[in-house]
Amino acid sequence: MGEALAMDGVVTDLFVTAPAQARHADLVAAAAAAGIAVQVISGEAMSELAQTVTPQGLLAVCGFIDVPLADITRARPRLAALLANVRDPGNAGTVVRAADAAGADAVIFSDASVDPYNGKCVRASAGSLFHLPVAALSEQGMRLPAAIAELRAAGLRVIAADGRSGLTLDDPAARELLAGPTAWLFGNEAWGLPDELLALADESVAVPIYGRAESLNLATAAAVCLYASASAQRAAGA
Repeated sequence: MGEALAMDGVVTDLFVTAPAQARHADLVAAAAAAGIAVQVISGEAMSELAQTVTPQGLLAVCGFIDVPLADITRARPRLAALLANVRDPGNAGTVVRAADAAGADAVIFSDASVDPYNGKCVRASAGSLFHLPVAALSEQGMRLPAAIAELRAAGLRVIAADGRSGLTLDDPAARELLAGPTAWLFGNEAWGLPDELLALADESVAVPIYGRAESLNLATAAAVCLYASASAQRAAGA
């Protein structure tokens, strides 16, 4: 937090408890110097605002930061995550974090997915929501098929993460696919991607399971897929 975020209009207010102000004096001073309104509040008020059991004592009010999908495609992304019907905010936020860590260029929330500004989603992203472009299709009045068509027109191959696929990440053919610009399509934790959404993808790939687990958590599978793409692209010199 600091002058850059304030100038961008991202952070507008900072609420802080007295103990947190003492612990993070430099941060609070930097925020005030950057023109961010700082307000000291009670611990009880912080608990109500933060909606968590053990708030850290600092809460920033930020403006919306999602961008139009056209801005993302115009930048010619190499790697993106597309969330289709992902309703669990913890999973969605963790996918944003994983995408950021893997060096992805964007995360796109379909119109049927959780709001990226859901409090639990924001917390699960651990700050990554502010590190890479995020597009919320519901805010743009765009449906998933149109978004996929736009990504494909920008040169990305759309690959569905589907446990039923006969092609797995450890197959050399899959690694060859992932070396190019890729938009990973991830579905709902409980029922995955229905046939009509799988039909929108160019290919489908499964994460191989070598042990006895029945399946992987969505966010874990997404992290594996995104890192597989990042590795393949770097190996190819992309």
